[in-house]
Amino acid sequence: MNNIFHTAEFVFPGHPDKLSDAIADALVQEASRREKRAIVGVEVAVHRNSVFVTGRIGCDGAEEINVADIVKDVYRSVGYGGDWGPEPDELNIQTDLCLGPLEDGEAEFRSLSDDQSICTGYATAMAETNYLPVEHWLANRLGRRLAELRTEAPDLNLGPDGKVIVVIGVEDRQYHLDAFSCSLQQKSASDDLALHRAVRVTLECEMRRLSEIFSRFSPDIPDELSVNGAGSFEVGGPEGDNGLSGKKLVVDAYGPGIPVGGGALSGKDFFKVDRAGALHARRVAKAVVMTGAASEALVRIGWFPGNASARILSIQREGGNVIDTTPWQTLCDLSLEASGECWTNAKDLIPVAQYGHFSDTSMPWERIQIAPQNPPVNFRNNTGPRKRSDNLIVAE
Repeated sequence: MNNIFHTAEFVFPGHPDKLSDAIADALVQEASRREKRAIVGVEVAVHRNSVFVTGRIGCDGAEEINVADIVKDVYRSVGYGGDWGPEPDELNIQTDLCLGPLEDGEAEFRSLSDDQSICTGYATAMAETNYLPVEHWLANRLGRRLAELRTEAPDLNLGPDGKVIVVIGVEDRQYHLDAFSCSLQQKSASDDLALHRAVRVTLECEMRRLSEIFSRFSPDIPDELSVNGAGSFEVGGPEGDNGLSGKKLVVDAYGPGIPVGGGALSGKDFFKVDRAGALHARRVAKAVVMTGAASEALVRIGWFPGNASARILSIQREGGNVIDTTPWQTLCDLSLEASGECWTNAKDLIPVAQYGHFSDTSMPWERIQIAPQNPPVNFRNNTGPRKRSDNLIVAE
C-alpha cells in the first residue's frame, strides 16, 4: 500500500495573528467577568507598534474596561518587551469600540441568535489524539514544546514568534513523521548549531513521549528536518508582519484537511453563534465516533437569525457516506442558552486563543461522556434517542 501524506501547521503565541486572538479573547474574558451575558464582538489588528481594537463590548461597567492595559498585559505575557519589540508601554493603541451597558431586554434575548451561521465540527475515533487528525495533533504538540525553549534555554536567545509545519505519512494505519520544519525567532548573532541541536533533542524526546501515548505513531525523526530554512529570523512578531484576529481558523480548529465554518471564534462571547456553533458541532462529532456510529465524523450545523438552538444539517462519516441526522439532533443541548451559561467564565480564554479550542481535553466543551442505555442502542444502524428525555451526552 502506498503512503498517504497529510500536513498541518502551528504558530506560536507571539505570532501576530495569535497575539491578536489573545487580545480579543482577553477582552471577552474581562467583559464576561463583569456580566455573564455580556455582548462581545471585537476584532484586533496589530502592526509594528500599533494596535487597533474595534467592535462592541456591552456589559455592566464596559466604559471602565482599561483596553490599553489589557493589550499591554497580553504583549508582555507572550514575551514582548526588553530584547524583543515592540515594547508594550510604547504601543500606539487605537480603539473604535461601542462601549456601554446592555440595552433593555438584551440580556433576555441572548438565548436567541442575532445572526446566521454555518459551523462545522469534526472528530476521528482516536482518543489518543483527543479525536483530532493526527497531523493537527502532532503539529500542536511539537509546536507547543518548541515554544517552551524560549524560557527553558535562554542561551538560545529565542524570541516570542515562531511556527511549525509537519508532514506525516500513513501506511497500513501506521503513522510516521515524514518531514518537519520550524521557524524560530532568534537573535542574529546566536549559535545556529546550538539551536539545531536543541531542536533535534527536543523533537527526539517529544516524539518518544508521543509514541508512548499513541502506539501507531513512530518515534523516528525524519531525514528532512529544517530549522530556520529561510535564513536568519530575528525580526518577527508585529515588527515583522501584520496580524489580525480570526486569521488562523485552520490552526485553531482541525488543520487543513477539514473544512472550517464561516466565522472566527476568538473575540466573541459564548452566546455568539460562530463560537457556540463550532463547539456544539465538535461535541456532536465526538458523540458520533464515541458511540461507534462512525470512525470519522464531519458535522455541519446551521443557525437562522432568531433561532434558540442549532439545526444539524448533515453528518458525514468515513468514505463520504452520510448519517441520518434525526436521532442525533437530541443528543446534545444545541442551544445558545446552554453554551452561554455553561462555558462563559469556565476557562481562561487566553491559552484557548493561543493553542486552539480543541487541543486540550480539559476544555469544558471537550469533556463529554456517553450515558449507558438500557436496552443498548445500535448507533451504527442510526437508531438512537427519539425524545429529549433520552439525552445521551452530558457535560462532566
